[in-house]
Order: sequence, then structure tokens, then C-alpha cells
Amino acid sequence: MKAAIIGYGKMGREIERILRERGDEVALIIDADNRQDLDAAHLAGIDVALEFTTPATAYDNIRTCLECGVAVVSGTTGWTDRLGELQALCRERHGAFFYASNYCLGVNLMFRLNRQLAALMNRVGGYDVRIEEVHHTEKKDAPSGTAITLAEGIIAELDAKSGWVNYAPGIAHAANRVERSGDTPADRVEIRSVREGAVPGIHTVTYESADDMLELRHTIKNRRTLAAGAVVAAAFLCGRQGVFGMDDLLEESK
Repeated sequence: MKAAIIGYGKMGREIERILRERGDEVALIIDADNRQDLDAAHLAGIDVALEFTTPATAYDNIRTCLECGVAVVSGTTGWTDRLGELQALCRERHGAFFYASNYCLGVNLMFRLNRQLAALMNRVGGYDVRIEEVHHTEKKDAPSGTAITLAEGIIAELDAKSGWVNYAPGIAHAANRVERSGDTPADRVEIRSVREGAVPGIHTVTYESADDMLELRHTIKNRRTLAAGAVVAAAFLCGRQGVFGMDDLLEESK
């Protein structure tokens, strides 16, 4: 596999290590100081690009790859209000595009368990639900894409919830924000965002009644699990056409 890495931060470097361990070729690395090299000439011959950058640059990066006929795997979060545009472009160009808010296998199993639990809670009743996500202080977006995916799974199954809001003290750019925890409308799922230390990622879904509490939690120990999942997704994408996500990859592995 001949790969390009777009975004050479901690995640990009971990992806590079795994690609080289596998014997894949890293033919192009794009970062902030050479972003002008993300063009048709430099992408020529690339099988797949792995894009992990920032909410401000992800859309243009992915669009460029698709317009140049290069398959692209992306895990950048905080910009996905425009995801549908790129999925449509991919189909129009007969390209290949894989997007996931989180490439950790355990997190994607949590997504499935989360929906199943919400469906059960919808039948039982008597519980309210909230989400907390904890990440390192360098994370640019809040709430995390993983937390949003969890919230969307709950909303799809729980009749009492029709949207989500974010409580993120000290994070000015948080979307759909409530002023403080406790102000959340009854028909919204509260997502509390915490930024501390070097935490790779902790996500907790909590159901609480007057009498008990149930928690579904996933903790990422290191970035390698995320990078490894992205590389597996890249290998999966090679030679394919269409729009894909982790559900497609999990179904393929059965």
C-alpha cells in the first residue's frame, strides 16, 4: 500500500510508524508547513491518504484528495456538518472515502452497545441519560466526535430525547452549549466535555434513576489503537469505490 499522511502531529506520526512496521510505503507527508504540496502532482500514484488534521482544514484536504482520484481515510472531528457534501462528491467521482469519528475497535463496539442499551431504556423508562468525555488539553474540538456519535445513537433509540447540548467549562468554541451542568432541557442529552493532562480519551454514558445508576464506559490507553484502526481502514479501502465507515469494516471482519 502506497500511502500519504495528511497531518503530521502525534496521530500522524503513530500512523507512519504502523505503516512502516507493516512494510507499506509512506510516499507523502503533508503538514502545515508544506500544505501547498497537497495537489495532483504530489498525490499521483498514491493508493490512499490518511487525513488527521484540524476542523478548519479537513474539508479542503479531503476534497482535494477526492478530486485527485485518491481514496481517503479521515478521522478529523469538529467539521462534520459538511460531511454529506464530501460523501456526495465521492459518489459523483466514483471515489472511495472512509470516515469515522473514532477508529478504536472498542469504541465502535461501544457504539453498538450504546444503541442497544438506549433501546432497552426506552422500554423500561425512569432513567435520565448524560455523556461525559475527557481528553487531553490539545484537543481542538468539543464535544468530541465520539461523544456526538454516542449522543446520536441515544437520540435514535430514546423517544424522550430529540437533540444534544454541550457543557464545556473553559472551552469557548463548544457547540450547542449550555451555561452550566443542570441547565440541560429535559429533551436533550447533555454532553460534558473535560480537557485535562494528556488523556487520550475517556467516554462515559450514564443512566441514572432515583434509585440506581448504570454506566457504559470506554477508556483509550494510547493513540496506537486509533492509528492501527485507521491503517486497517486504509487497507480495507484500497481498490474499493464508495462511502464507508466502521460498521462496514466490522461487518467485513465477521
